[in-house]
Order: sequence, then C-alpha cells, then structure tokens
Amino acid sequence: MDWFKRKDKTLEKQTRTVVPDGLWLKCPGCGEIIYRSEMERNFHVCDSCSHHFRIGADEYIRLLCDEDSFVEHFNEITSIDPLNFRDKQKYSERLKKAQKKSGLSEGIKTGRAVLNGRPLALGVMDFSFLGGSVGSALGERIGRLIALARERKLPLVIISSSGGMRMQEGALSLMQMAKASALLKEYSSIRLPFISILTDPTTGGTTASFAMLGDIILAEPGALIGFAGPNVIRNTIQQELPEGFQRSEFLLEHGFLDAIVPRRELKSTLDSLLTHLMETDENSADE
Repeated sequence: MDWFKRKDKTLEKQTRTVVPDGLWLKCPGCGEIIYRSEMERNFHVCDSCSHHFRIGADEYIRLLCDEDSFVEHFNEITSIDPLNFRDKQKYSERLKKAQKKSGLSEGIKTGRAVLNGRPLALGVMDFSFLGGSVGSALGERIGRLIALARERKLPLVIISSSGGMRMQEGALSLMQMAKASALLKEYSSIRLPFISILTDPTTGGTTASFAMLGDIILAEPGALIGFAGPNVIRNTIQQELPEGFQRSEFLLEHGFLDAIVPRRELKSTLDSLLTHLMETDENSADE
C-alpha cells in the first residue's frame, strides 16, 4: 500500500510561530481582545469601551509630571509589624512579599513634581501594594506630604487607589484617617487647592477621610468608590442596589464628585484647574 508512504509536501513540518505570553489581554469591560502595547499607548484604556485598566504610581507620575521633574520624599518611611499580627502568615512576611512583588517600599509615592511648569506636591497610591491599604507608614507619608505642601506653599494633588485601612495594624491604621483630615484642615489655612483624584477602587477608610476632602474631587470613569463594598451593603439592607451603584457616574449624578475625567485628559484638566484656582487665590491675596 504505497499510498500510505506517499509524502505530501503540504504536510511537511512548518516553522511554528510562538506568541509570547502577555502579548494580548481581554478587556473586562467589553470582552475585546486587545494588543497590550496598543492599550499602553492609549493610556491603559480600552479603545472600544473606554474601560480604564488599573495602573500603578509610576505610570501616573509619567502621565502627569513634566519629564524627570518628580522628586520623591519620605521613601525611607516603611511599615513595621507593631502588633506581631498573624493570620495565614505573618504580617511582616506579607510586607516583604508586597515590596518584592510591587517594587515599592510602601503603597504610596509622595514628593514634589512639576506639571506643565507648575510646581506641586503629589501623592500617588498604588493598589498593587497590599491593595493600597493605609497603614501607619502610608498615613505618615501622606501627613508629611501635606505638611511639605503647606511649608513650601504648593498646591496638593493626591491620587487614591485603595481598599481602605490596613487591618493588620488595627487602631494604628484607623488613626491615620483623623491625622490626615486634621492636617488637611491646617493646609486649608494657606488657601491653596487640594485636588483629590479617585481611581478604581477607592473604598473604606480612604474614602471616609482624605480622599473625599478635596477642594475639587475628580474621578476616572467607571471607578468603584464607596465605604463598604456593594455586596456588604446589599446583604445588610437586604435590597437590590441601583444599576451602577458606587461607580463614578452614579456618584457624580448624586453630587459626590465635581467631575469625571478620562485618563487622557487628566493632565490638561489638572493644569486648567490649578491655573484658575491659583490665579483666584493670588487675586484674593492682593485684595
């Protein structure tokens, strides 16, 4: 049966094309398969449905700040394990793993920067570090950033991305809410703007303190913003929640936000707001 031995040239072994892992990703908003590099060029936003992917502190700094203008402060302030807390593993071990995985020493970057030639104090939280949770070190960095902005008479911008307070530090974590709020009250005495930007997610004690105390409160589209999560609220009140409950658009409609700003417009919007608010303050001072 010679035909079994027949060699079909069309079946000859061909060179296999290998697609590298992570080259494509699926948009959770619309299900579109996106070329990763194209998504990154589009400010990490889906071109089909405008879903805003989460990005880290470094990406926001590159997006908003003039090139090489960000000068980090307070990086030496890092978390310890004051309560010797342990659940499935020691808190001290969680911290080491978070630092190694994220490349960050804590869940926020704070410092001075320049935006379109205008100096400002900037803090950017990073959800990749223990869910952006606020512990003593993160709260201390925010507190010192506020003090720095007051001392140097700089406008203040804080970008929040957080699951709330860090349970492994107990009441020491909760104290950061009051501390940040009190320092923002002192900062307001110099009549310079504090602009708070809420990204996905901004929840828990972060929402219940500094994130909602801005003179101007902005949010990215579709961001989850609230105190308790929707499942907790649904189970507590035993009722179905409205469509889009706790998303940016719902909060804007009910007066909790001043504006929703797409990521590609964030720098120009901040520039316009700071220009207007700083000119207003300067004119008031002259009078």
